[in-house]
Amino acid sequence: MSTQNLLEVEGLRKEVAHSSENGSCTLTILHDISLNVRRGETLAVVGASGSGKTTLLGLMAGLDLPTRGTVRWQGQDITTLDEDARAALRGKLLGFVFQSFQLLPTLTAIENVMLPLELQGRKSARSDALAALNRVGLGQRTGHYPKHLSGGEQQRVALARAFVVNPVLLMADEPTGNLDAATGADIIKLMFAMNAERGTTLVLVTHDDALAARCGRIVRMSGGHLAG
Repeated sequence: MSTQNLLEVEGLRKEVAHSSENGSCTLTILHDISLNVRRGETLAVVGASGSGKTTLLGLMAGLDLPTRGTVRWQGQDITTLDEDARAALRGKLLGFVFQSFQLLPTLTAIENVMLPLELQGRKSARSDALAALNRVGLGQRTGHYPKHLSGGEQQRVALARAFVVNPVLLMADEPTGNLDAATGADIIKLMFAMNAERGTTLVLVTHDDALAARCGRIVRMSGGHLAG
């Protein structure tokens, strides 16, 4: 592995079984994808709906396993690890921002941000979470539950949760997909500002050309293939 590469994907293929009236068959969602991401890079993965970009992101994050191929983080092949080991590694290295926010509805904003820190056993979880919420402009909303927050506020909480662990790698799946244009623009600005402050490597999936253009490199997917 090159010391400049944080993430390396080699020969990644994803197949799923599919049943229909005509019988069962195997669908190939990703076709032998190879891709390197350098430390500190900002990379956008773009493509039409169904092109395989979200599946690729999930495999690169270790949220799912490929049919074949490897994904390496800092030289370690995460496809050889079991689910618990991958989750533990994500907790140390990765922040993830979802389109649908993925906040726990029974936890307040500060409790959602504290959660990954508590899983690490960090004693300063509450103070660190409060600082993160202040950074995203929600210092006065710490006790609110997700249902009492707007979509933009929920995504700000999600950003705070992703960055609070000081990840070396941040992944984002359509982070503005559920937001109106103005709110989405605010979230984009905030995400890139925080990313620059921390020197985090950023990989995001988007159909938003304006968001993709903010990244240093763009790769396009079509029909499960990298198109360039």
